[in-house]
Amino acid sequence: MKHQPEISLIGALAELEQSKGIPRDVIFDALESALLSACKKNYAGNLHFRVDVNREDGTIHTFIQKEVVEGEPEDPRNEISLKEALTITPAATIGSFVDFPVQPLAFGHMAMQTAKQIIQQRVTEAERAKVYDRYASQENQMITATVQKADKDGILLVLDSGDEAYMYSKEQLPGEVYTQGMRLKFYMLETSQDPRKPQISLSRRHPGLVSRLFEQEVPEIADGLVVIKGISREAGFRSKVAVWSDSELIDPIGTCVGMHGDRVSAITGALAGEHIDIIRYSDDVGAYVAAALSPAKVTATTVDQEAKTVFVQVPKNQLSLAIGKNAQNVRLAVRLTGWKIDIKPDAEMID
Repeated sequence: MKHQPEISLIGALAELEQSKGIPRDVIFDALESALLSACKKNYAGNLHFRVDVNREDGTIHTFIQKEVVEGEPEDPRNEISLKEALTITPAATIGSFVDFPVQPLAFGHMAMQTAKQIIQQRVTEAERAKVYDRYASQENQMITATVQKADKDGILLVLDSGDEAYMYSKEQLPGEVYTQGMRLKFYMLETSQDPRKPQISLSRRHPGLVSRLFEQEVPEIADGLVVIKGISREAGFRSKVAVWSDSELIDPIGTCVGMHGDRVSAITGALAGEHIDIIRYSDDVGAYVAAALSPAKVTATTVDQEAKTVFVQVPKNQLSLAIGKNAQNVRLAVRLTGWKIDIKPDAEMID
């Protein structure tokens, strides 16, 4: 039996197709699945149903299916004899099914409500899959988003595509205030298909954001002429970036700083004023550690390979600068180089 679905239901499907960009077949498949569930909910007993929706005019064809059995059926609600089945369709065979139309009025209000809920769920799943496919390849990349609103767990953001993203509180820059309409750069942490999690998770704290900003502002990095060898970061306060080039014609530090400091200033501005030390990478551990302790001036270094420690000598008036406020400078240098660092003023250095 065929019948027209509720006008509101078909209208809702058309609206979903247009507003969400979900393929028509996905929506109709969801409708068929929903109506199948509605049939089971509306009829008592363990009946087998089949539902088809005409893709052209939206008419619904609903059937109870009975399995063809040899001899007299034990369960007449779900089975039909081969003899009787052959009078309905010559193609009937043992184990095949014969369709019997369901009357249009069989769908009650509760059943149709269930159908609508299932359709919405399927469309939501399809929409999430579409967003996942769009952004999965952009994980670990930089993306621009606009602040929409804050809640107790983080910030809801809107991407340029109109899709929503989320930044948890732990991924925010310390002290940075996020106001509606603020447009910022973010690092894409993850694109998830798990309905219990935000689909697109972003970060302002991840060290990768610093790397992506350098790639954006320094063409030589994007082109591979200058290489970022390492980054250590205390987000919102200070980052150390080690750079290197195999060309004697390129000054990697000067290249990253830019004319009049414009390149590094743009990066600092994008990170709410976070201070950035750009240092020269070296395979010489002592030289690398000395550079990592910038802006302090290092007098000498001694490398203990067995203890994986570098003993550093600095002028007395440079000791506090080398260590940094709350030991931040030396802590970042340790993370950057991967070596323990023992700093002593000149008079205390042991030969």
